Amino acid sequence: MNKRKVGQSKEELAVKFLQDKGYFIIQTNFRIKQGEIDIVARDGSTIVFVEVKYRSGLGSGNPLEAVDMHKQKQISKAALFYINKNKISMDNTAFRFDVIGILGNEITHIVNAFDYVG
Repeated sequence: MNKRKVGQSKEELAVKFLQDKGYFIIQTNFRIKQGEIDIVARDGSTIVFVEVKYRSGLGSGNPLEAVDMHKQKQISKAALFYINKNKISMDNTAFRFDVIGILGNEITHIVNAFDYVG
């Protein structure tokens, strides 16, 4: 299985995980030139931008460590573009950034993992 198919299957696993926790999935794989958001979801009235990282083992490090400052900046730019494109009021809507790390078959969900990076 190639990396793209593995990544897609792990993102689907993350979607199911979030749905089981009561999240409503708005969109997956929102892409712009500057970056991508794996999952856009709603948790209650909060819009959640979710990054999913997978590692089969620790040989390449913990998947959560892959969401470094550079990646956070890319996700933040994509989120701002998403908000503007969909005309979502930033004054009346709560937003947050979550990270789901999948190591082997173990899922770790970090709620509010980082703040917007401009």
